[in-house]
Amino acid sequence: MPTRQEFFTRDEDIGQRLDRWLAERLEHSRTQIQAWIKLGHVLVNGSAARASRLLEPGDSVVIEIPDPVSETVAPEAIPLEILFEDNSIIAVNKPSGMVVYPAAGHNSGTLINGLLAHCSLAHIGAPRRPGVVHRLDAGTSGVIVVAKTDSAYHHLVNQFKNSEIFKTYLALVQGRIAEDEGLIDAPLGRDPHDYQRMKVTKSGKPAVTEFRVLKKFKQQTLVEAYPKTGRTHQIRVHFQAIGHPVMGDEKYGREPVIKTRLYLHAWELKLWHPSTGQRLQLTAPLPLEFASLLDAGTAASHSASNRPPTHTREKSPHK
Repeated sequence: MPTRQEFFTRDEDIGQRLDRWLAERLEHSRTQIQAWIKLGHVLVNGSAARASRLLEPGDSVVIEIPDPVSETVAPEAIPLEILFEDNSIIAVNKPSGMVVYPAAGHNSGTLINGLLAHCSLAHIGAPRRPGVVHRLDAGTSGVIVVAKTDSAYHHLVNQFKNSEIFKTYLALVQGRIAEDEGLIDAPLGRDPHDYQRMKVTKSGKPAVTEFRVLKKFKQQTLVEAYPKTGRTHQIRVHFQAIGHPVMGDEKYGREPVIKTRLYLHAWELKLWHPSTGQRLQLTAPLPLEFASLLDAGTAASHSASNRPPTHTREKSPHK
């Protein structure tokens, strides 16, 4: 269980930085405390605060110190839907609810735990993130690729850096989107009031998402989304920003009608194979609960679970 501690400032604490002040009172480094502040584990007077916040008299500072994460990751026999595997990479259709790699509060049951029981992975990122070159939110299902060798890891990282990997998501969002397609260009940054959330802010990092409407229902819209950047929670925050949050999103949605899962699915990933140089298209079929919803009364039937996307927005081939 996380350890919760509460402190109150005194007159001599006025004007001190929050992170430095906490580091003087706890047996943890200032860097570690800054990380906890960024993750929202520190509240000042009940609200999230920046590490640079200057303390005032009578401030209440509450910190929840997460349980330590083991430096070893145990292989676990977890059923995995493998989409592709060879000596260089492995691609999996990750289920909604599965965390990609161990972190505070998730020391087991992650994708990496399962993969380590199945095969060897790249050394880079070990012990907790061996071979991990990108991630999906826990609630997001779909295709994710992991490097099995260090050379494959570097190759994939460079492809992401150079925008040579093309990603397509399927999202069921609230409300009917009027346009048939669009582009959301809105910078994203941490919410200063809750560092576990992201928000559109002028001071944020550039973030761009293209989308195309596939089907309009009575109260929802099914879209293909093509993120051009890879910011945290990007698709979720961008669709919230235009008034159409993803169904089932309890972090960014409006009182979700459906809470069974987050209705966001990483449908397809196109990349250059690290060893052969061939273009590889990895497609993850829709999970049953997602496809069933589209076939139900809330959303009329849709054939997205067994057809490739029809977009033409991929970057020109470049090996």
